[in-house]
Amino acid sequence: MSAMCPDASGSRPGRGFAAIAAIFILVVLAVLGVTMVIFASGQQRTSAFDIQATYAFQSAKAGIEFGVYQALRSSACAASTNLTPSGTLAPYPVNVGCTSTTHTEVATVVTIYEITATACNRAACPGVVDAGYVERQLRATVATPAP
Repeated sequence: MSAMCPDASGSRPGRGFAAIAAIFILVVLAVLGVTMVIFASGQQRTSAFDIQATYAFQSAKAGIEFGVYQALRSSACAASTNLTPSGTLAPYPVNVGCTSTTHTEVATVVTIYEITATACNRAACPGVVDAGYVERQLRATVATPAP
């Protein structure tokens, strides 16, 4: 008789273990691959929104500069102005709002201008909020003596 006898079923003990281990390793590698793809796409979306937010911020900053210029140059401000920047910022229109109040300090009349610029990645700001919506709003206050 030999030292290794097959059992009653005719198979040797330990057969098939390598196939189970290989399937387990393949499943684990597939799960890791899917996880890496999910994280990479999330990173790309985050980066794209960050760039869009930067463009919206720069567009709002340009709107503030426009509003301050108008207030200081003409000593008046419009209630609301819609602007469309040119170049790279063209997809980020700006709504510039301005209010003014006049105050008397001792013998000097001072006019205070409150300027608000709202920029977004829609045709009009504020726009319809959805998953791809980006908006930035800046405010500035300028005080000038009345002419």
